[in-house]
Amino acid sequence: MPQSTFLSTLKTFYFIVAMITTVGIAVAQHNHAPSDHAPNNRVPAKGFAVHSQDDHFHPYEFTRHAVGDNDILIEILYAGICHSDLHAVWNEQQNFGIKSRYPMVPGHEIAGRVMNAGKNVTKFKIGDYAGVGCMVNACRQCNSCSAGKEQFCEKRTVFTYNSKDHYHENEITMGGYSNNIVVSENFAIKIPKNADIKKVAPLLCAGITTWSPIKFSKVKPGDKVGVAGFGGVGHMAVQYLVDLKTDVTVFDVNDEKRESAKRMGAKRYVNVRNPQELEGLNNTMDFIITTVPVDYDPMVYVRMLKMGGEMAIVGLPANTNINISKLPLGNANRKIYGSLIGGIQETQEMLDYSVANNIYPEVELIKAEAAEIDKAYKKVVAGEVPFRYVIDMSTLK
Repeated sequence: MPQSTFLSTLKTFYFIVAMITTVGIAVAQHNHAPSDHAPNNRVPAKGFAVHSQDDHFHPYEFTRHAVGDNDILIEILYAGICHSDLHAVWNEQQNFGIKSRYPMVPGHEIAGRVMNAGKNVTKFKIGDYAGVGCMVNACRQCNSCSAGKEQFCEKRTVFTYNSKDHYHENEITMGGYSNNIVVSENFAIKIPKNADIKKVAPLLCAGITTWSPIKFSKVKPGDKVGVAGFGGVGHMAVQYLVDLKTDVTVFDVNDEKRESAKRMGAKRYVNVRNPQELEGLNNTMDFIITTVPVDYDPMVYVRMLKMGGEMAIVGLPANTNINISKLPLGNANRKIYGSLIGGIQETQEMLDYSVANNIYPEVELIKAEAAEIDKAYKKVVAGEVPFRYVIDMSTLK
């Protein structure tokens, strides 16, 4: 064979090998991607958005990524309003390194019905109830994801709104104040058919946010426990802790919720603005969960912990650095930790348990109208909502 022919043949051989290798790598990467998806066939959606931190809500039309082989399309029936939605809308999370992006469709407490499913989906079928909480994707391969803690994904969790979706060309995610959402089946929560669907949505944030640290701290019957902040998140903590047969003390800033705390099973209610009600509580608590979303002094609660007691912080005031003195911790080996929602498996366990034991948030339904959402936000800030607002998306026009 002439040398030129040999070299040409050799080059062709190496080119074919390189192409096969490249295709093989591409296929492997595709097969391991968190969400296979087609580039076209985007899903039309409509809901409510703000276009700046000073804006009011407006009707807003947009599109979601196509329903991939591993995805489901959920018709959103109910969407909860969380206090953290307000922080995001008003760009109040900069201290935590979170930048608000506009236009923004908030909402990470979502309950709905499966309308379409990709060819590889096995967890859901059309017509099933499904929920979405605070996250919609993660790598599912890192140490955190392998441990069932997708909210701490080492390759960046994709949150339900105001988050870059690096599995879908870095588009910004849009949340649940809308008529539908497309999500991987692995990040959707199965909602039992017998669930009170009107009350389920807040469980996907408020429920798991309190359930997770209660389980982490191994709270047990007979423990003396405290719940600081008796709002949308705090009243879920009270219900779980009462169900565990603990001795529950609720802390808040007024007397209006005293009867509600008693009705839910709390042993005592303390108005922290009345110093005499705080007397005698230091060194008495095994566990405290703080859900307060505004500025407060955490040391008031740290001093209440027994030796070895634990305090979980799940509510963080916007634009505020919580200052915790080291002295009371060293004196009694008290433990303080932060907690962020829970993983997908843990969220499913929480939801199943809640439905089986009839543990739900107390909700007030509002219509899917921009003016109604604006009004709800004002009432949340003023503390005029007892517990949780939920948007009835079936009323969306």
